[in-house]
Amino acid sequence: MKDISGNIKKVMFIFLIFFVGVIVYITYFEIFVGPKIVNRQDNQRLWAKRNAILRGTIYDKNMKPIAQSKRVEENKQKREYLYGSLFAHAIGYENEKYGLTGLENKYDKELMALNSVDFSSVFNLTKSKNEKRGYDLVTTLDYNLQKKAFDFLGDKKGAVVALNPKTGEILAMVSKPTFNPNKIEEQWSEITKNKDVPLLNRAVSGMYPPGSIFKTVTAVSALENIDNIMTRNFKDRGKLVFNKSESLSNYNGEVLGNVNFEKAYVHSSNVVFGSLGIELGNDKLKKTAEKFYFNKDIPSDGITIDNSKFPQYKDYEKGNIAQSAIGQSAVLATPIQMALVASTIANNGVMMKPMLVNKVVDHNKKIIKEVKSSEISRVTSEENAEIMKKFMRKVVTSGTGRAANVWNVKICGKTGTADHKDNKNGKSRPHSWFIGFGPYEDPKIAVAVIVEEGGQGGGTAARIASKIIQQAVH
Repeated sequence: MKDISGNIKKVMFIFLIFFVGVIVYITYFEIFVGPKIVNRQDNQRLWAKRNAILRGTIYDKNMKPIAQSKRVEENKQKREYLYGSLFAHAIGYENEKYGLTGLENKYDKELMALNSVDFSSVFNLTKSKNEKRGYDLVTTLDYNLQKKAFDFLGDKKGAVVALNPKTGEILAMVSKPTFNPNKIEEQWSEITKNKDVPLLNRAVSGMYPPGSIFKTVTAVSALENIDNIMTRNFKDRGKLVFNKSESLSNYNGEVLGNVNFEKAYVHSSNVVFGSLGIELGNDKLKKTAEKFYFNKDIPSDGITIDNSKFPQYKDYEKGNIAQSAIGQSAVLATPIQMALVASTIANNGVMMKPMLVNKVVDHNKKIIKEVKSSEISRVTSEENAEIMKKFMRKVVTSGTGRAANVWNVKICGKTGTADHKDNKNGKSRPHSWFIGFGPYEDPKIAVAVIVEEGGQGGGTAARIASKIIQQAVH
């Protein structure tokens, strides 16, 4: 009897283990696996749900509709992008065959008026006399500013990002080449075969050497780490020699002679900033870059931002360290990253979280969710930010950025001419960069403009940026 009783206990124990295992698996599936399956873009039942609920409208910040849906059949609707390619990269697209991107993906549940998606809501599609409608999104985008940025960039490849430095609101986001989300199906083959990758949102995912606009980060690092930097004098002979085979020259071989820190920045001395990079060392410069959120995930709402890169070098790699201080070598940045650098200086050293949505509302405009602006971190002191503002103002009035100077707005900025190599043909025409903000006294907008292979940054990019700032201020 004892043996029988013992065997029964063993069997019961095994059954108990199996039972607990099943419960654990079901719980795990319900909490972790189930929602992922339900929310997959190729889940046809979820697409049936999307078609059953009329998708919410997306507005610009002034309640101008930019994307909306209309019913074409009982369980079929059509998404219309009212301005074609104008907002394509900012808000993305929604397509049953090719999925969702951008804001359409990030705020999919809200546009479907679902706080959460569960199996019961997906499998039970009940009919109603009243049309089921999703929530609407009120974005931070300004139609007028977006249109100007889009038109100013024209047929050039590149990107424009404009932010409110005090709130982090994204006022404009343009990437070119672009595509028409209304024609995504009929043009898919052409779009995906295009070597210029029009589906890539260059504003948040384009990785470029920043060139001399990165000297803004290096200048902040020098202000923080070199005690006498504001009283130092430098000898700029046009070239900084590291060894027999390595050297660093100013743009077009310019020789600036005796300069102080301010003049070196205003006239974009590679020699002085390369030497400052060596003096600071890789560790200090990297630390400052990371305070500006290089090598880190940038907190954001409504967008995903790829990580900009600042390299790690050994102390003996003088050439690479000097090159990194002027935004070359292995330094890579997205346009929105560099817009945040300008925005941080404009906002007295505080970086704000970039955001693409202001609020979620129902069809009666009742607020369902409000997105509050929030601070990411204090990157540098208010005193250092004030010094950089003055430097950046002089860049525009008497330095390399005079193409951005206008009579009716005091614009501050920094130019960049970024060398890069074409994988097929070797060295190519440099990218043209400009970062800036305005007005100087009370900044309302910060911008970053990159024109791929646009030549000297003080030209094409600076002119585009100044027009955008003027548009925003007046």
